[in-house]
Amino acid sequence: SAFKSAYVTAKHALEGLSKVAAIEGAPHGVTSNCVNPGYVRTPLVEGQIRDQAAAHGISEDDVLSDVMLARSPVKRLLEADEVAAAVLWLCGPHSGYLTGASLPLDGGWTAG
Repeated sequence: SAFKSAYVTAKHALEGLSKVAAIEGAPHGVTSNCVNPGYVRTPLVEGQIRDQAAAHGISEDDVLSDVMLARSPVKRLLEADEVAAAVLWLCGPHSGYLTGASLPLDGGWTAG
């Protein structure tokens, strides 16, 4: 993403840290994974949508469809409870063999 060097750098650093934690934690039964959500419907994102609409003189619906979700096959914002459900699953008993992975909750954005 252009103009987001600090944000993108931090995200890559967290991915690396998670992978090292997965390797170091495995002998102790500790797993480490990343959840990588797309745009989540939060007050922050809703404010960004309003601000972008005002700044560019377009509707909020156009910000969603033409800017934020343009590359996503699933044309809606991710809900916070969907992120929570994925994290809960990662913390549960059925994910004990998954470690060092990144779970994209991005509506297929990285598939394209």
